[in-house]
Amino acid sequence: MTELDVRFDRYYTYAEMTERLQALVSAFPHLAKLTSLAKSFEGRDVWLVEIGNAKTGPLEDKPGYYIDGQIHAEEHATSATALYAVWHLLTQYGKDEEVTRLVDTQAFYILPRINPDGAELSLQPPYFNWCGNGRFQPGFDRIEGLIPEDIDGDGFLVWMRVPDPKGEWKKNPDNPDIMVQRKPGEEGGEYFRLYPEGSIRNYDGVNVPVEKPFDGNMNRNFPTHWSPQEYGAGEHPLSEPEAFGMAKFILSHPNICGMCAYHTHGGIILRPSMTKPDSAMSARDINLYKEIGKVGTELTGYPTVSIYEEFTPDKSVVRRGGLMDWTYEEMGIISFGTELWDLERTAGVPKEGYYNLYPRNAEVQQKVYTYVKAHMAEKGWRDWKPFDHPQLGRIEIGGMVNIWSYRNPPGNLLEEICRQNVLFNLRHAAAAPQVKIDDLSVTALGADLYKVRAVIANHGYLPTNLSDVAIANKVAKPVTATIAVEGGELVMNPEKADLGNLAGRNERLYPWSPWGQQWTANARPVEWLVRAPKGATITVTSRSQKGGTQRATHTV
Repeated sequence: MTELDVRFDRYYTYAEMTERLQALVSAFPHLAKLTSLAKSFEGRDVWLVEIGNAKTGPLEDKPGYYIDGQIHAEEHATSATALYAVWHLLTQYGKDEEVTRLVDTQAFYILPRINPDGAELSLQPPYFNWCGNGRFQPGFDRIEGLIPEDIDGDGFLVWMRVPDPKGEWKKNPDNPDIMVQRKPGEEGGEYFRLYPEGSIRNYDGVNVPVEKPFDGNMNRNFPTHWSPQEYGAGEHPLSEPEAFGMAKFILSHPNICGMCAYHTHGGIILRPSMTKPDSAMSARDINLYKEIGKVGTELTGYPTVSIYEEFTPDKSVVRRGGLMDWTYEEMGIISFGTELWDLERTAGVPKEGYYNLYPRNAEVQQKVYTYVKAHMAEKGWRDWKPFDHPQLGRIEIGGMVNIWSYRNPPGNLLEEICRQNVLFNLRHAAAAPQVKIDDLSVTALGADLYKVRAVIANHGYLPTNLSDVAIANKVAKPVTATIAVEGGELVMNPEKADLGNLAGRNERLYPWSPWGQQWTANARPVEWLVRAPKGATITVTSRSQKGGTQRATHTV
């Protein structure tokens, strides 16, 4: 591989991805480190890239921002976007003002491919459109019923249309490639059942069962609201080695104050909660999410929506065990999940609601069909062909290749999708609390006594506690200021001062009132009395778990 041969018009295998990560880190050893976060079931490394300028201080002493991709096997665009984040931060350092400032003052933790086993499987023919990891192969967890399989051997998994007078589907008379739903009371036509391509184990000659899969949906494997009833939730929270490695890393890096987990598809930015309405959440936290989300919408065109309010079609069946609910509901980290790529909108389909992922009417399907045929060729669409199915008899196999149409964009659109979304990540990272020592004054009182006064302030958009949830859960650590006197002694006041949480500038924007209001302090003074001879050194250190560490020194 040519050095830094990193392109964003294609999808990389595990070996290719590993080569590019190694090349990037080797080219920028002063800014990046590559380590293995965990081993997958099949023995592949789950790579982690840590980015930051160590010359400006240890990474753990700076606000951290976390990005991950491809927790689900078939979501290849997410891995490309996380790789783009690595590439952009390293190659634009020293060239782009925002990148340079962020790499100097913050830490970035990027997991480009959480699920290397599943990704490798779905990148190869017949391109399994599934989300699982290496614990199971597609269909291996099924006891009976439909088993995903490329039964016609053309290298693609598509659809089977099976003639059935009880069927819910019919061919569109204007374009028989498209299947449209049978209307209530409609009789007298040729009707079909639609099934994913595969064989049927223990077929009874009547029904085609589709069992609940158990193939490791790791975004249901996290502790908060975990339920064994969720698809692929695992035997217990964090049962999957990849998810366990992620959780261990996040818990061991309490400086993380912002996160984005990438998924496909839908072209939307998702925010909490997964399980409850906005009315049950902190109004201040919702405002934070909405304001930061607006920045994402401006940069990507993606609307920002609540998972529960706008992305859950049946409120009685909520999603449980997701990463975002764990990191926000338990730790108070402002966390987003972005669903990359919207085939329908790209094809010119006006969206009505954000869960309209699979349109069924003829007009909408025709637009999508036309776009896929024109831009994705045979990889996105397979013409219907007759086939003698071993259990179902004479059928047809063909239609949309979901993984290369709905799930992932064509290569020529990939780089711009990556760029827009990574720019949002950087703006979100830039909203982090930034705790600084605004002023350090040392006043001589005589007899080698000095009054030391420091002003500690938060210059960031977010408060040092990040969210109300963090306060309610008692995980928000206070900002502290400590003093050290080299060659002298502390006379009055404790060496370490607890300053509580410092507000961010967001609080002064919401709720705004022309009559004024009370604001939480975003700066606090602290004083000490020291005794020190001439030449002694006084050092004041401010520490914030989320807002970083800074030191100021004065020689008397």
